[in-house]
Amino acid sequence: MSKYPFPKVDLHLHLDGSMLPESAWEMAAERGIRLPADTLEDFRQFIVVTADCRSVNEYLKRFEMPLQILQDGAALERTAYELVCLLAGQGLRYAEIRFAPQLHLRKKLTQRDTVEAVLRGVHRGMGAHPAIDIGVILCAMCIGDYRLNMAENLQTVREAACALREGVVAIDLAGAEGVTPLSGFAPVFELAKELGVPFTCHAGDSQGSETVETAMNFGSKRIGHGHHIFEDRALCARAIRDGVTLEVCPTSNIQCSTRPSYEEHPLKKLIDMGVSCTINTDNMILSDIDLDKEYDRCIGQMGLSIQDVIRCNINSVRAAFLASEKKAKLIEELLAALEACAR
Repeated sequence: MSKYPFPKVDLHLHLDGSMLPESAWEMAAERGIRLPADTLEDFRQFIVVTADCRSVNEYLKRFEMPLQILQDGAALERTAYELVCLLAGQGLRYAEIRFAPQLHLRKKLTQRDTVEAVLRGVHRGMGAHPAIDIGVILCAMCIGDYRLNMAENLQTVREAACALREGVVAIDLAGAEGVTPLSGFAPVFELAKELGVPFTCHAGDSQGSETVETAMNFGSKRIGHGHHIFEDRALCARAIRDGVTLEVCPTSNIQCSTRPSYEEHPLKKLIDMGVSCTINTDNMILSDIDLDKEYDRCIGQMGLSIQDVIRCNINSVRAAFLASEKKAKLIEELLAALEACAR
């Protein structure tokens, strides 16, 4: 039972960073993949100890471990199913799980195969836990110069368009920020708009507010991380005016050293300025985090009140790629929780 008894929402959650340690251990053994530990308990400890990284790019290297496992349909389906069950058990009512189809093609899967496998797991999880809704976001990737994998990225957009009625809700651009100008990925978002695919975009995490501005110029109303917008007050004002929402992941920001500490994170200041902010986990297992822990840190170390946390969940629902009638129900419950705090 969650200590936060209101509808919880996570908009920024990566599938490959949220594989259960015991499942990773078992699936690695089945596939002959060696993990960096001799026992399951040591493997769990390895995940906890290595959670803090010196940079986003160092953090991204840790994804190679789960990616080695997630190269067949059975592994993708199981991981998606177990993540939905985990989220439901934590009291979440809605989450958007994102993954990059092009990173799971080492053993002859196609992008379509990977999408179908993840959707099978998600639908099975929702069938077992009807109280939770899940949307799937397909990530295009920045792996260097935008020309290196533009064909694969455009294919991801097309796959999203084909699966919009099956559980895919949007696309994203993820990966190594700052290795090449974000503006080079404009064709990804142009195609998304042409095909009617909603989108979000990683920006303003390891890089400055200029990447947030580029993402906003693409037309993105949601920004993955985005906290460095705080350094540009004019851009903050534009975000407020244009209804842009930040998908803030506090613990990930600290672990990747994009912010020096929870106490120095600008989330509370952004909220007080009127920027629409949300609270998310990014990578639940690789970061050894869940939403309850994030809320604890937001309240205990970052200066947020419980009312702020509830309002962030209201922002999440409003910005979610979710049907309007489902949004209305969640917002009604969150407003009731907010009112109860005032009594």
